[in-house]
Amino acid sequence: MNMLIATTLALFLFTFVVANEANSITKKHYIVYMGDHSFSDSNSVISSNHDLLASVTGCSIHEAEEATVHHYSKSFRGFSAILTDDQAQQLRQTESVISVFENIESKSDVIVGVIDSGVWPDSESFNDNGLGPVPKRFKGECVPGDEFTVDNCNRKIIGARYYSQGNEKASGPFESRNLTFFQSARDSDGHGTHVASTVAGSVVNNVSLLGMASGTARGGMPSARLAIYKTCWLGGGCTDADNLAAFDDAISDGVDIISISIAASPDGFFDDPISIGSFHAFKKGILVSTSAGNTGVATTKCAPWLLTVAASSIDREFISNVQLGNSNILKGSSINPLKMDKFHRIIFGSDAAAAGVSAGNASSCIKGTLDRKLIKGKIVVCRGSGSAKDIAVRDGGGVGMILFAPSFGLLSDSSPQYVIPTTVLDTKEIQALRKYATQAKRPIAKIFPSMTAIANNTRAPKMARFSSIGPNTVTPDIIKPDITAPGVRILAAWTPVGLRAGRSVDYNVLSGTSMACPHASAIAAIIKSHHPSWSPSAIKSAIMTTANAMDNTKRPILESPTDSPASPFNYGSGHINPIAALDPGLVYEFGSNDILNFLCGARANSSQIQMLTGAQITCKNPVIPTYNLNYPSIGVANMNGKVTLKRTVTYVGRGPATFRAFTRNPSGVKVTVKPSVLRFKKTGERKSFRVRFMPSKASNGGFVFGSMSWRSDLYQVRSPIGVNVITV
Repeated sequence: MNMLIATTLALFLFTFVVANEANSITKKHYIVYMGDHSFSDSNSVISSNHDLLASVTGCSIHEAEEATVHHYSKSFRGFSAILTDDQAQQLRQTESVISVFENIESKSDVIVGVIDSGVWPDSESFNDNGLGPVPKRFKGECVPGDEFTVDNCNRKIIGARYYSQGNEKASGPFESRNLTFFQSARDSDGHGTHVASTVAGSVVNNVSLLGMASGTARGGMPSARLAIYKTCWLGGGCTDADNLAAFDDAISDGVDIISISIAASPDGFFDDPISIGSFHAFKKGILVSTSAGNTGVATTKCAPWLLTVAASSIDREFISNVQLGNSNILKGSSINPLKMDKFHRIIFGSDAAAAGVSAGNASSCIKGTLDRKLIKGKIVVCRGSGSAKDIAVRDGGGVGMILFAPSFGLLSDSSPQYVIPTTVLDTKEIQALRKYATQAKRPIAKIFPSMTAIANNTRAPKMARFSSIGPNTVTPDIIKPDITAPGVRILAAWTPVGLRAGRSVDYNVLSGTSMACPHASAIAAIIKSHHPSWSPSAIKSAIMTTANAMDNTKRPILESPTDSPASPFNYGSGHINPIAALDPGLVYEFGSNDILNFLCGARANSSQIQMLTGAQITCKNPVIPTYNLNYPSIGVANMNGKVTLKRTVTYVGRGPATFRAFTRNPSGVKVTVKPSVLRFKKTGERKSFRVRFMPSKASNGGFVFGSMSWRSDLYQVRSPIGVNVITV
């Protein structure tokens, strides 16, 4: 799994209490959070952490090294250590330290409902070692079916249901599809197993995908419980009727968080089961986390009560190099477990066109475009993506494939697996290959199996090219997506009957916003475990306002494949920051009544609102503008002259605190905040403020972006701003 997320979330697994028998001083496991850093590498951060701990507590460097448990050195700075209460207090008073808080074991009674393709319960990722009894408040069932009995549920998978009626009515009986299926919650696809284990998989050592990405697999919150709701089936997808039935049960069963990595209808709030089901979950205090989508264009997950999650990369690479006959090595990228024992001739697809096929069409290596005599026994160089190219090359007698595209990111963000040795080259490397193939009398090459590497010089996170984006097509004052999380080449559990490139595996690497969503779902579950009384909007706010818009080089997050700066329409509020989200300082909250006013502001009629909410309502006149929903981000889609909007924050920190407003103006728009200082005396206090926009030029039909932050000595609470200035 992603090293950063696995390391960051691992700190919630254990509680260390050490008794010092010599002096009877109790020590505890504390987390010391220090925010961003400017060190050049992780070793410098670790060394500085040891120096700080030694200087503040009066211990030696060796004792500081012995006391530390974790170092956080990549995306932010901090450490966890075994300390006395006095030592923790000394660190709190240190200028470079933002916060110090005791590590508390994430409570194991948090229940995450996963609506997807089911689960492979036999995976070691779903063992229930160390978990206590099933929470008594859970009302769900373990429904038996094909190769799934009540014994397949345990203290990890505490509930399992399946829904097939809508799917079979839409696509016909499962028996007619000639595909492996289980008329039960057992997963024949793998997608649901991957998602569920990413949320709450147990700790499993020594896992890999055929030797790649080897290490320890761990869900975001291993102590959480899972309730499985299978609505997705091979050959028929996931039907609206079945999805809504799953929401109905999950809410009634008593889950705390719902994770749903399923496509949504583009028809708006009133005809989309995910919007409808998640609204009712929201009313019951359940946050729904959902994938933004993999279209690369506007997301359909537009409802403000949803946590919409985009996908971004991690700093792990799968390197599959190519050695040429002149001994030069070309760097390639691929999930390629296959070994090529010797060198083979190279041929470009464009030079191997079948009779009647143009060179341009043959360059894509689509079935039927290649001359079998010309490619037999050779490595074929093909243009573009597409999972069937390798099959076309193999069936034609080819022994390997090299892929290239005008932009490397078009291929490198995905996670396809191939039936023959295959790698992907970027533009620079493919030019070197062309030059060699032109000059050599008998050009040959060998493709190496993939090596897994953590790339120190790779900028991450980077927005995946497939990740769906803004603006919000239903209510454009609400910036979507809300957040981004790791979603490129993520390792998690798999079903052995869900074959990839004809291979059966227990763990698999996938890319998609489906993989990003469960990362955010896990963080929401952790927050719920530490703050059980928090509302869905408070949890969502904590995740959003603590997110980071900078990458591991402290520069703005980029988007793939262009490597141009990304915007809130790509990443929402930024990349998730699990530690900061636990202690956000301030939260923006909104409830069901606020949603009713929001729907009125969106010009929904009374019958539509009643259809969604079940409530009869008469909208205020004038209606409250949708940009006045108390949302953690700030959007104004149609700015005609000066606009003033209102927000309210609730203080959730400890002790008195003073926050000051800081703004970064969108191009051509001046932003002011009044009051610019908020003073809180105690936890739970609420204070309102107004944000005024004064445009000086139109934005020419597009959005311009900035931000607003509330900063105290301990906290930075950041909201992205996106405005579309129509007239000045």
